[in-house]
Amino acid sequence: MRRVLEPRIVLAGIIGGLAVGCGVFLTATSGWLIVQASKHPVILTLLTAVVGVRAFGMGRPVFRYAERVMSHDSALNTLRHRRTEVYRRLIPLTPARLGRRRRADLLTGVVRDLDDVVDLQVRTAVPLVATLVASTAAVIVAFVVAPIAGVVLVVFCAAAVLVGLLDLLLERRGQQHVLQARGLVQRAAHLAAANPTELQAIGASDEALRWNDEAQQELARATRSQARGRSVGIGMSLLLTGVATVALAYLLYDPVVAGDLDTAVAAMLVFMPLALGDVLGLIPDAVGALARGRAAQNRLGQLLDQQSAVHGGAADPVASTAPSLELQGVGASWTGEATHLEPIDLAVAPGEHVTITGPNGSGKSTLVAVFARHLDPASGSYLVDGREVRSLSLHGVRELFAVVDDEPHIFVGTVRANLLLARPDASDKDVAGALVQAGLGRWLAALPDGLDTEIGDGQRGVSGGERARLGIARAVLSQRPVVLLDEPVAHLDTPTARAVLDDLHSATAGRTVILVAHQAVGTARADRVVKLTNYYSSSEHVTTGWMS
Repeated sequence: MRRVLEPRIVLAGIIGGLAVGCGVFLTATSGWLIVQASKHPVILTLLTAVVGVRAFGMGRPVFRYAERVMSHDSALNTLRHRRTEVYRRLIPLTPARLGRRRRADLLTGVVRDLDDVVDLQVRTAVPLVATLVASTAAVIVAFVVAPIAGVVLVVFCAAAVLVGLLDLLLERRGQQHVLQARGLVQRAAHLAAANPTELQAIGASDEALRWNDEAQQELARATRSQARGRSVGIGMSLLLTGVATVALAYLLYDPVVAGDLDTAVAAMLVFMPLALGDVLGLIPDAVGALARGRAAQNRLGQLLDQQSAVHGGAADPVASTAPSLELQGVGASWTGEATHLEPIDLAVAPGEHVTITGPNGSGKSTLVAVFARHLDPASGSYLVDGREVRSLSLHGVRELFAVVDDEPHIFVGTVRANLLLARPDASDKDVAGALVQAGLGRWLAALPDGLDTEIGDGQRGVSGGERARLGIARAVLSQRPVVLLDEPVAHLDTPTARAVLDDLHSATAGRTVILVAHQAVGTARADRVVKLTNYYSSSEHVTTGWMS
């Protein structure tokens, strides 16, 4: 990950310090001007202070605007680079190193964590640098005018820092509780939103809504608990401001009475803790963002610093319209401990359509992951066009495969943008052709804006069958010679599933297709059916009967 404190952020913090410094000296100068004016002096003696008040009043919004523009521009630029970097680092970890995290947890968690990390710049670094600049300037001025006032402000600032450290400790303590509660909300919401038909079919809709309500209540409790730390920090900051103001007024009383200090100057000094209170009041929010950002950095580090589950060589795969694939005694494990795919011998000829079936836990999805180069074999050899796959370029082998899972992700954007992910240089004619081949020709014709129609969350919705067909359309558009499908029709009714698979086999004629299916409908139009168990595999040529 890139460093958090960018040079432009430091500069933005300094400019922010000028802005808050203008606020401090505006308040202090106003105090001097009010008291001095009460003495009815010659008006010309007040002009300097009047000009100062105007200058500080105009400087504060100008410097604040410049700080906001610079800090947010830097933060958004950093966020852009970090999202790209995180996506690049996630690719070799997918899916073996992502554990059992749900897609909703992973996507939402990574997005939130990245936001919290980048917030360190705007919500932590800039306010703290600005506070340091403004406080230092105020302390220097106070020491020059009256050393005792400088001492009071130094003690005030030191006490504010200690309050910030206490706030940081309390924020960190409540952070884990909030994260656990947030995860419960995400899982409950994802369950209810992604499976409404299934929940309704088994009469569990009310139960799912109850889980969601309970998760929301737990998150509210955790958030309130975490907020107590910040409320303690803000409350103590206000208390310190009052104590510093009273202490300074008490200490300046005797010099004013003795005539050693002008009353207007004393008023200016007494106003300084009040003005600095607003500045030092930024510390609780800053350390709250710091606690969240550091926790987010740790989580991202734990996720991204893992070793890849696959390793490749330098050789490029032999160019092939449809490569031959062969597993020789290949077994696999996601964890390195338990066996998730028993050793299997399987050869897939170019252009063959093979359906993989078997009970839960037999290794069907693991087999697809091995084929797709998402997981290295734990034993045996995996050959592509007769060459050991681990001697070939990982990127080159992966480019042979298009993968469609049981719930293709629909990004918020146009239909065109959702398909161009598979082949960015495709023309509109190619995109439309892929949709027609996937059985979405009528759907496309009915869209109000054609390929420019917005789909995804908050936009035009898509049904389960349309989602599955969009995933197949991506695979068709990619023009990759091997299509791997992991239960693409698992959530569809039988007639819809049959129609989707018919379109799939027609659209991928001439390409190799390896399809994992639970339902009997998944075996239709397959050249061969391979049945996995925990102990062996067997294959059936649909037209010729069973073979060992």
